[in-house]
Amino acid sequence: MTTATAPTPTAAHARPEPAATSPSLARLTQVELRKLADTRAGRWLLITIGLIAVAIVVVQLFVTDAAEQTFSAFFEPSLLPVGLLLPVLGILSITSEWSQRTALTTFALVPRRERVIVAKLTAVVLAALGSVLVSLVVAAAGTLAAKATGGAGAWTFDWRMLPHAAVFQVGSVLLGAGFGLLLLNTPLAIVTYLLLPTVWSVLAAMIEGLRGPARWLDTSYTMGALLGPDVTAGQWARLGVSLVVWVLLPLVAGLFRTLRREVS
Repeated sequence: MTTATAPTPTAAHARPEPAATSPSLARLTQVELRKLADTRAGRWLLITIGLIAVAIVVVQLFVTDAAEQTFSAFFEPSLLPVGLLLPVLGILSITSEWSQRTALTTFALVPRRERVIVAKLTAVVLAALGSVLVSLVVAAAGTLAAKATGGAGAWTFDWRMLPHAAVFQVGSVLLGAGFGLLLLNTPLAIVTYLLLPTVWSVLAAMIEGLRGPARWLDTSYTMGALLGPDVTAGQWARLGVSLVVWVLLPLVAGLFRTLRREVS
């Protein structure tokens, strides 16, 4: 009596395993958005940004005249303090990979580092646009509260302020991301971001020869024009020059450094 054995599949007939695919840019951006709130520093920074926007509206309800309690009056003052914190968020999004030693894992999973950097920049830009939305929501709540407590509660708003606010907050967060990408060190990047513009402003005030260039290079001056509805062509030109110097150049130099830096 004979027994038949089933033939074993050969390597030629084995089903090939699917090749590993790189995650899409949308997926990477989603991961980077989650990372913004994963760390304790990032989470509390986001909470602080929201609380500051709320606190400004609450203070206005008590200290401003009833006639001045309008939607526009609640929206505009929240832009500057929020814009001062967004660069720190941009710095943390970049430097946390190196300070928490996760860069080795991140770049091992996604070897093309430029895709990770683009995802990080996209995430912080979306966070900056989200801060504008938060300011709008808080301003709307303040308007309703003003109406209920005897204030004007008028919904007057110059809609030109909306794109100006978006440019202001996106420029602010990319300013911090540029410092973070260039220095790759959280304390150094934050101190440089806080100190360098202040030193530049002081020198421009003290030295007469620097006052002309300061009108083109001082971001506190050029971006301040965005806090109002009317921005002239000259102001847009000065804003563009300052953003090239303080945002685009650090981003390009930082990207080049990150691509060449050894991960350990």
